[in-house]
Amino acid sequence: MATIEVRRRHSLSTEEARKRAEELAKSLEGKLGLEWHWEGDRLVFEAPGGAAKGTKGAVHVTTDEVCVEIDLPFFLRMVKGKVESKVREKLDRLL
Repeated sequence: MATIEVRRRHSLSTEEARKRAEELAKSLEGKLGLEWHWEGDRLVFEAPGGAAKGTKGAVHVTTDEVCVEIDLPFFLRMVKGKVESKVREKLDRLL
């Protein structure tokens, strides 16, 4: 079960939604040391080190929705609200 789940509907093409999900992953790659890859229509990510160490999740892209699921390690759950707020803000800008 994900610690954080944020869903946003979109009216973009699936390809454009995938592109924007990738932009989100790339922006976090440098900041948090995330590693990511595509598995079908899911962008899967994890942070093997750095400030977000142990964080895992996925971005599911469908024809009309993007869903971000993040599983925070225990020691980062105290900042869950802040992380969720940032994810919502980023998705609102990207979609």
